[in-house]
Amino acid sequence: MADNIWTEEWSGGMLMKSAMMLGMLVDDPGSLSSGNSRLLMVFVGLVAFCMVVQAIVVVVFVVGAAKSQKRLQSIAEEFRVRAIPVFDSAEALFHDTAPKVRVIADNLVETSHIVRAKAVEFDATLSDANNRTRAQVARVDGMVSSTLNATASLGETIHEGIRVPVKHIAGAIAGLKAGLDVLLSRAKGFGGYRGPDL
Repeated sequence: MADNIWTEEWSGGMLMKSAMMLGMLVDDPGSLSSGNSRLLMVFVGLVAFCMVVQAIVVVVFVVGAAKSQKRLQSIAEEFRVRAIPVFDSAEALFHDTAPKVRVIADNLVETSHIVRAKAVEFDATLSDANNRTRAQVARVDGMVSSTLNATASLGETIHEGIRVPVKHIAGAIAGLKAGLDVLLSRAKGFGGYRGPDL
C-alpha cells in the first residue's frame, strides 16, 4: 500500500516537472523553432507514453497486491478456523491434566520420602545385623579357640596319662625281662638248664 502511494507521488512529480519544462519552453516565443517543437512533441509523447506504462504497471501492482491480500486473508481465516478448535482442545486437555499431573508430582514426592525413610531404616537394620553378626562371630571364635585349647590340653593330658603308665609298664617289663635273664643265666649255671634264648 505504501509502495502504491510512493509510486503515485513519483509519477505525479514527474508529470509536474515535465509540464514545468514544457511551460518554460513555450513561454519564450523565440526559443522554439519548428525542429525543436517537433523534438519537444516527441519528448512529450515519450514522457506521456512512459507515464501511461508506469500507470499500467502501478495498476497491475495494485491489483496483484489486492489479490495477494485477499488470498492471505483467506489463508489466515482458514488457519484461524482450523487452529481455534485445536487450541481449545489443547487448553481443555491442559486444564484436564493439570490436576492429575499435580497429583502425580505430589505422589512422586511422597514416594521419594517413603523410599528415603525405608532406605535409612534398611541401612540401620543392616548395620545392626552386621554388628550382631560380628559379635556372634567373635563369640564363636572365642568358643572355638577355647574348645581347641581345651582339646589340645585334653589331648596332652591323655597323651601324658597314657605315655607315663606305658613308660612305667615298659620299664617294669624291661625290669622283669632283665630279672628273668639274670635268673635264667644263674639257672644255667646250676643245673645246665637250657631255656629259650631271649
